[in-house]
Amino acid sequence: MKIGKDLVAAAATPMVLGILAEGESYGYAILQRVSELSDGELEWSDGMLYPLLHRLERLGHVQATWGASPTGRPRKHYRLSASGSAAFAEQRRQWRVVSTALQRVWTDRDGGSAFAGAPVFGGA
Repeated sequence: MKIGKDLVAAAATPMVLGILAEGESYGYAILQRVSELSDGELEWSDGMLYPLLHRLERLGHVQATWGASPTGRPRKHYRLSASGSAAFAEQRRQWRVVSTALQRVWTDRDGGSAFAGAPVFGGA
């Protein structure tokens, strides 16, 4: 299934903030985690991820430091800042509202049963 670019773009910030909420990471690992979380349905490119990481860094939501990979090559590691944690919490609240509304419209549409396979966003 091809996920529309508008939906991918809308989910990008909360996805990256959520991944970084799990712990410090670097670009390639973030791309792999996105693929893993979506069961391979979301395949992001470097050209999508790095501008987002740079924007989150400029906003102060992400802090970056240079480190070495196991092969010795330098790579940038990203971690969530305090303002990034607050932004992630707000994103979760907003996506929970969207998810609930979608679940309701799908349930109404299906005559009272929840839409099979509908994603559940948010969590505890």
